[in-house]
Amino acid sequence: MADAKQELRAEALRRRKEAFERHGAEASLKIAAQGLDFLRVKPEIIVSGFAAIRDEINPGPLMTWLHAEGCRLALPVMQGKGAPLLMRAWSPGDVMAPAAWGIAEPTDDKPELDPDVVLVPLLAFDGRGYRLGYGGGFYDRTLRRLRKIKPIIAVGLAYDEQKVDAVPVESYDEKLDWVLTPSGAQEFKEI
Repeated sequence: MADAKQELRAEALRRRKEAFERHGAEASLKIAAQGLDFLRVKPEIIVSGFAAIRDEINPGPLMTWLHAEGCRLALPVMQGKGAPLLMRAWSPGDVMAPAAWGIAEPTDDKPELDPDVVLVPLLAFDGRGYRLGYGGGFYDRTLRRLRKIKPIIAVGLAYDEQKVDAVPVESYDEKLDWVLTPSGAQEFKEI
């Protein structure tokens, strides 16, 4: 299973890089233009995003729109290997702290929040709602922790080109509820 995930990761990185080169910032603007209306949630919800790195699709324009719509926002903070992510309050323009892998995080003075909607980065996703990440398990642990506390909605953000036939799945892999791409939102219902 680990070998299958590693092979798919290499292919997914290549595909995502090509999608980024083809679409650039336009993809992030298309996602922002769609918003999260497909979720039919109230504007005062808490939405956690992420600070995009490398050629990840950038949730920044969507987060700015959500802030203007009245949503409370959060960004993840790493707590160490093997631990779930901690979400801290964030607003556009906030000062950020540098962290591992060049990821910017909210500063320690920002309060912790448990989001209602979690925007999730990914390398690949399939039609069942499974995602392939970098292999650290941070989002799987985070989604599992949050789902024990309250109902949440996990929304993967991706280029359309990141969809694959099947992501290899292990017992600890958490499913997405939706994926949002520049061409639209796709829901993953339990069968």
